Amino acid sequence: MNRASNHSVDPQLSRVPAADRKTFAALKTPAQIQAFLDDVPYSTDDAYRCPASVLRDRRAHCFDGALFAAAALRQLGYPPLLVNMYARRDDEHLIALFRRYGHWGSIGKSNFVGLRYREPVYRTLRELVMSYFEGYYNMERLRSLREYTRPFNLRAFDRLNWLSDDATMDLIADKLDALARRPILTPRMVRNLTLLDKRSFDAGMVGTDIEGVYFPE
Repeated sequence: MNRASNHSVDPQLSRVPAADRKTFAALKTPAQIQAFLDDVPYSTDDAYRCPASVLRDRRAHCFDGALFAAAALRQLGYPPLLVNMYARRDDEHLIALFRRYGHWGSIGKSNFVGLRYREPVYRTLRELVMSYFEGYYNMERLRSLREYTRPFNLRAFDRLNWLSDDATMDLIADKLDALARRPILTPRMVRNLTLLDKRSFDAGMVGTDIEGVYFPE
């Protein structure tokens, strides 16, 4: 498995209230981390929440959820890795990565059914990202995913206490936006894309909070 065999508790966790530390400690697997994020309501506001604030407010959108997942994965010995995905006429989407037996998996908080957990069965990062392609669409039924970044390790922000300080979230968002992006489609592929069928569209909207949906202008 691609994680530390003798991991210790993150020293940043000492800044989180004791009750919330117990919540972290109870999340023993990536699937349990995803289940926790699935249970908290989707946040429709514009504010970013650090992992400690997600625990306090029990709300998260995709950015908040990915950072929470990265923090929780770190308690399990995985590095706190993020990948950002970018779309045309749609919101970007942030996920937390983990690697098991040489294969990638991911955790995500989303307003849409198909943009959340992935089992660690993908040999490459591109394979993992492409698994999101069919479920990544906008309100015009356009398959909108276009680019992704290389993995970003949140350890670079440890000195700024990203686990417990909301003020660091904007800095992390700016860093992610500055990363080089890798395209997943050629221009010819884009020109020949068809719209998502209505049945798949409706299935992916189950449980969606419409207030948090991006509508293309």
